[in-house]
Amino acid sequence: MRTRPFGKLGWPVTEIGFGAWAIGGGWGDQRDEDSLAALNRALDLGLTFIDTAAGYGNGRSERLIGQALKARGLRGGGNGTIRVATKIPPNQPGSWPPVAGERAADRYPEAYLRRQVEERLRNLDTDTLDVLQLHTWSRTFNRDPEPLRVLAKLKQEGKLLAFGISTPEHDQNAMNELVRAGLLDSVQVIYNVFEQDPEEELLPLCAERGVAVIVRVVYDEGSLTGKFTRDTVFAENDFRRQYFSGDRLGLTVDRVERLREAVTKASGGAEQDLAAVAVRFALHHPAVSTVITGIRSVRQAELNCSYGTLPPLSDTVYAELKHHAWRRSVWYGG
Repeated sequence: MRTRPFGKLGWPVTEIGFGAWAIGGGWGDQRDEDSLAALNRALDLGLTFIDTAAGYGNGRSERLIGQALKARGLRGGGNGTIRVATKIPPNQPGSWPPVAGERAADRYPEAYLRRQVEERLRNLDTDTLDVLQLHTWSRTFNRDPEPLRVLAKLKQEGKLLAFGISTPEHDQNAMNELVRAGLLDSVQVIYNVFEQDPEEELLPLCAERGVAVIVRVVYDEGSLTGKFTRDTVFAENDFRRQYFSGDRLGLTVDRVERLREAVTKASGGAEQDLAAVAVRFALHHPAVSTVITGIRSVRQAELNCSYGTLPPLSDTVYAELKHHAWRRSVWYGG
């Protein structure tokens, strides 16, 4: 697989990263043996970037990653070979994402951040985290981003090598001010064929400031793979049951079918793998460091890693995709 530099840090990371939410739970039933098999297959294929979080199965995802890397003679972070990014959720009580009136220092106080870092280190079985991200944010926090000063101290103490923030679902430009000020090493952003807003300001800013860009939700929670139909049923313990609730699934399936037809026409009549198209759309932007794709099986590991070997999209197909941005606001809140 091809690699790209991880922002100004320059770490070579594969264009395809391992999205480890599903191996922690939340996307239906998942066996640990299947998760470990998927992790190992992706690593065997050369993948070098993994993204996880404290909230993915209450540390289950992190522990599995630590176990897989330890079996290979590596530590869960700071090993210089496989880069692992994890996330800390905001303190409770409070909203997700944070709302006006809440303070950054209350949602991410120093004592809480330090406890969370130690737990992440234990779960990943390491002494140093590669990338620590705050799992959500609010524009209002930019006025006094005290948690970032704490993370900078933790970086100086050797607990982590880099830190960043994952954008709130409804606002992909929430951290532009922080990027402009040089306060972040990385950002994690929703960027896909439907959600193209980051191109307007965030991605150019990151390229200018040397901030690494981790793309998430490249498949729009699976819809942009083209595998859903109006009859698709999600398990009770699959968060997409709510994400695509009501008329959302039908609206999305119709939109994806129009996209499929347009891509086929732009490709001279040759039907395309929509998942591969979706990934290459995100990788088309030079500011992107890596695209994390959700992986929970060996087959998914093989498919997603194969997308990191494909040539870029043709100019014709890419130009067509630019017409398919979908300003539907945000569905997470239901």
